[in-house]
Order: sequence, then structure tokens, then C-alpha cells
Amino acid sequence: MGVQDVMGRWKAAVDAHEPERVAALFTEDAIFQGLKPYGVGREAIAAYYDSQPTGLKAEYEVLETRKLADDLELGYFTVDFSFTDRPTITVTLAVLVQGDLITHYQVSLLP
Repeated sequence: MGVQDVMGRWKAAVDAHEPERVAALFTEDAIFQGLKPYGVGREAIAAYYDSQPTGLKAEYEVLETRKLADDLELGYFTVDFSFTDRPTITVTLAVLVQGDLITHYQVSLLP
């Protein structure tokens, strides 16, 4: 399984507003930086996604991927997060996927 497969499962869980399912895609000690202060681990990740509004959808485009080791892959994306009640936010996202789980997630809101 690669970074693009993991991101497809991430998108499906985000779109379905299933915070625990999203968190299960991360390692137990994953570092997670969304648009709020960072957290570590699945509990922090589930809480972050639980705080997101129902109806949030994620559309992403792969910019770059790199295989860093046999079980470690970097993915770099643009992501449009759309909402039912406010304008879409476009971010850049970098993830490290170890095996079939995300171990690092870093969002940047670029001008």
C-alpha cells in the first residue's frame, strides 16, 4: 500500500465525518499539524476531526511523492477543504506514510 492509497482512505473517512476512522489511519504516535495547534497520537487526531463541521469535504491533488525507504513514503498535496456554510480553504499538505499508516501530517496555509 502506498501514500496515494492511504490518502484515498483518509479522504473517504473525512468526507464521511468519521473521526475515529480517520485517526485509525495514523500511527499511535503520529505527529499531526492541522490548522490548530499540533497534537500527537490517535486521540488528538480524532478530537481534531470531531471538531470539524459536518459536511466538510476534502479534494486533493498529488503534487509529489517520494519513496524514502522500503516502508516510508512522502506525499505532498494541495487539498481543498469545502464546507456547507463558508468558502473553501486551500492548503498544502505533506504526509509521511510508514507501511500503511500516516506517521506525520503537516498542513500549511499558503498566501
